[in-house]
Amino acid sequence: MLGNFSYRNATKLYFGENSLDYLNDELPNFGKNVVLIYGGGSIKKNGIYDAVLAILRKNGKHVVEDGGVMPNPTADKLREGVKIARAHNADLLLAVGGGSCCDYAKAVSVSVHCNDDPWEKYYVRFENPTCKIVPVGCILTMAGTGSEMNGGAVITNHETHRKIGHVFGDEVMPKFSILNPRFTMSLPKRQMVAGIYDIFNHICEQYFSGEDDNVSDYLAEALMKSVVRNSLVAVDDPNDYEARSNIMWAATWALNTLISRGKTTDWMMHMLGQAAGAYTDATHGMTLSAVSLPYYRYILPYGLAKFRRFAIEVWGVSAEGKTDVEIANEGLAAMENWMKKIGVAMKLSELGATEDMIEKIADATIILRGGYKVLDREEIVNILKESL
Repeated sequence: MLGNFSYRNATKLYFGENSLDYLNDELPNFGKNVVLIYGGGSIKKNGIYDAVLAILRKNGKHVVEDGGVMPNPTADKLREGVKIARAHNADLLLAVGGGSCCDYAKAVSVSVHCNDDPWEKYYVRFENPTCKIVPVGCILTMAGTGSEMNGGAVITNHETHRKIGHVFGDEVMPKFSILNPRFTMSLPKRQMVAGIYDIFNHICEQYFSGEDDNVSDYLAEALMKSVVRNSLVAVDDPNDYEARSNIMWAATWALNTLISRGKTTDWMMHMLGQAAGAYTDATHGMTLSAVSLPYYRYILPYGLAKFRRFAIEVWGVSAEGKTDVEIANEGLAAMENWMKKIGVAMKLSELGATEDMIEKIADATIILRGGYKVLDREEIVNILKESL
């Protein structure tokens, strides 16, 4: 039975090759002071920085820069960003980059006018903001996280070895996001495929929960098939615009909260991957790919009906003359074959994890209850060992 739910998404999207032009339409809606947030500086090499800055200046904005956002934004960087935004009396936080920049901007947005330490308030006590929130806008340069159309913000604390996400409400979602698939084409292939797997896994985390035959499952299956098809095209030709645009659009729909409606959702694989990332500082999508098969093979018996459906509907596995277990395992084998084709990490050891980290990673793993099997610590340790 489809559960009761409400649905609203507050973000306005502009998609396509000329989408940056619409920044001119959005900027008059905000005050004069803009904090321009970006990562390691690649946008200065590919021309996006100059194009964005020209539009900001044309609209009379006073701009201060907050660069150097790392792939796994840290609590220390968050505190630094809060200081910059406060000093600038920020009216808009404009993130130009991938999901990490978008996540970071949202974390800053709820912290600028907050008197508490943001890590303690939002990532230890998991409180919601009670202060004024600075609006966020995103110009996306990497497809994967869906952060451009949701309220999530993941932050890493190197001191405590914790990588934690907080899903904020509608008021923290970006007010607008600009998605030009051309902006993603300067990414190294490894980053592209990491983003692709992140997309796929976001869908899986929502799909593999409950056994109801609801609309969310059909949407999820269509998105997964699109990601698989277009990923193979993009890996062969990273400049294929149609493939890159489909991947970018699928990333948004994978995690803008739509396909989670009526589902309990799992997210345990994200907890495993994020805990591993806190110790290795590895790319998020790669930590997910490294733990996914051991995790799914372990929980398969508890969600057999859905894994059987996954094999047939997503991977085209024939059911004739096979048991449900054989069908389900053949589906995971097809998934593994696809993962190897696109070139994601298959083991945590590829990402720098070692045997002596396993117990610590297990301790850093948050246990969730939405999936087919609630794991205990021993099970987490065993899955991590299988992932190594």
